Amino acid sequence: MVDPSLCPADTGHHPSGTGVELADVVRRFGPEYRSEYGQVMMPSQNRALSDIAACCTKELGGKLHQCDDCGKPFWCFHCCRNRACPKCHGKQTQEWLEKRQAELLPCGYFHAVATVPSELRDAFRPDQKFMYGLLMLVSAEAVKELCAKKRHLGALPGLLSVLHTSNSQLGYHPHVHMLITGGGITPDGEHWEPARGEFLVPVSVLSRKIAAKFRDALKKQKPDLFASIPAAVWQREWVSFLKHYGHGNDAVLNYLSRYVFRTAISNARIIGMDDTHVTFRYKDRDADIWRTMRLPGVEFLRRFLQHVLPRGFHKVRYYGLWHHSKRNLSSRAWLLLILEKPTDAPGPVKIADLLEALSQLTEIHDRLYTGDDDHDDAGRPRCPHCGSTRTRFLAECPQPGVP
Repeated sequence: MVDPSLCPADTGHHPSGTGVELADVVRRFGPEYRSEYGQVMMPSQNRALSDIAACCTKELGGKLHQCDDCGKPFWCFHCCRNRACPKCHGKQTQEWLEKRQAELLPCGYFHAVATVPSELRDAFRPDQKFMYGLLMLVSAEAVKELCAKKRHLGALPGLLSVLHTSNSQLGYHPHVHMLITGGGITPDGEHWEPARGEFLVPVSVLSRKIAAKFRDALKKQKPDLFASIPAAVWQREWVSFLKHYGHGNDAVLNYLSRYVFRTAISNARIIGMDDTHVTFRYKDRDADIWRTMRLPGVEFLRRFLQHVLPRGFHKVRYYGLWHHSKRNLSSRAWLLLILEKPTDAPGPVKIADLLEALSQLTEIHDRLYTGDDDHDDAGRPRCPHCGSTRTRFLAECPQPGVP
């Protein structure tokens, strides 16, 4: 072990990175933000500020390595692993994506988005955990109920829902993205019913159904909050989006990488910081071009922190065939699809292959729902000076307070 006092001074940058990062903004404007808004911060927001400020610094401990090619030593400090930090979770993300590949059904997929009227957004702030969860639940239930109708699909699909709360300018905009299988298991559990081309359910009906279910559930479960919302809000049209997304693994993995692991802002979008302001870029969807925005540092942090989720809230949830209670039905759907030999299935299907694949699928489900994940670092780090991976461990800098 090495004395922590011998660790190099914190620079605010990852050894392999350059430019301004969110951590730099937090270190610069975090104290000022706490002074102004500390009394109204949620515990998860306070934790995010502390974690991101300490990310990849000696405060979290690290290891000293030396490159065998250029001979220079370098430190690799530990990441904070806070889910709001845009620098963390690369390895965990890749492992999660690999698990999803084993679960994907060989069928078409649809992408849906459920939004709420702008007048309703402030009602989400006082009880975020409940309101976010309710929006995710009623959106999935609306899709399932419409898919259950014979004139639409007549079957139970699989749904993966992801909560987002921001737009590209860091504004507050709660909405739910849903990945939906293009088909489902019939009520008797004996058949796979495919979607009819690029149609799943009527979008206008889906919008009205989500709005009605949300209104009724809120009135029943939170009558005081419901009473504080102007009646005119419920007359507004809720805008939903639904389109055919593609077929097979490539389409789904593209969806997962775009929506599941998105943080409120990435380090790549932060392009500058001075003593008072932060400049970042955002996508103007209407004009389909990138623009820049310059905000006071405290206002930038205020916008960012409003997207830090409450502690314990799960932003990714599974419904329908992918819900853990439907594990056997999901495995059956997977087998039915393979037995039907879709056009992109290579060669004849062998029973031995099916059994082996089913065994692997069961193992994946067991790990997924028991939380048995291995997040340990593996392999040697890359030298930040010459890029070589021929490096060796020299010493460890412990986290302060840890023996």
